[in-house]
Amino acid sequence: MGEEKGKLVSIREWIVEHKLRTVGALWASGIVGSLAYNWSQPNMKPSVKIIHARYGFCCLIFVLIPLVLNERT
Repeated sequence: MGEEKGKLVSIREWIVEHKLRTVGALWASGIVGSLAYNWSQPNMKPSVKIIHARYGFCCLIFVLIPLVLNERT
């Protein structure tokens, strides 16, 4: 249990030290995942798929960025 807690603390410290890299990785994975999901949906025009992917991704980012940038320990 103590070893697992230490690992979580070290991961959190890395995230705090590399905020820009963390946000960039979240951005890239979020937009790719959102586009992949929306592209698998049938009967939609490509422009609508892109709009829906961007909308879903924005919601994800608005939730994740405050969590990543939170510096409380």
